[in-house]
Amino acid sequence: MRAITVSQTGVGATAPVPMDQYQNPFNVGLGIVVSGSVTYSVQYSFDNPFTQDYTPSNATWYNHPDLTSKNSNQSGNFAFAVATIRLNVTAGTGTATLTLLQSGVKG
Repeated sequence: MRAITVSQTGVGATAPVPMDQYQNPFNVGLGIVVSGSVTYSVQYSFDNPFTQDYTPSNATWYNHPDLTSKNSNQSGNFAFAVATIRLNVTAGTGTATLTLLQSGVKG
């Protein structure tokens, strides 16, 4: 998978980025770069984004345990399968940019 980048300026959440749940091993590296002043959390969901009734507002979101209520550049990873990942800015007027890179066995 090529790197995917999403940004959020001001309060709100980015569009969810679907992950390849069937990648084995499932590995996602992520980095967040902050410009200005923001507080953000990286969130993930197990809800399938490809079902007809899926909407991000109805999904169940969980905060990444190490990337919650942050306000500076950070990095982290997911070593377990998740369906989608997003960035949720909860305060500030700056911009937070999330870059995701999923690796796996090349077929």
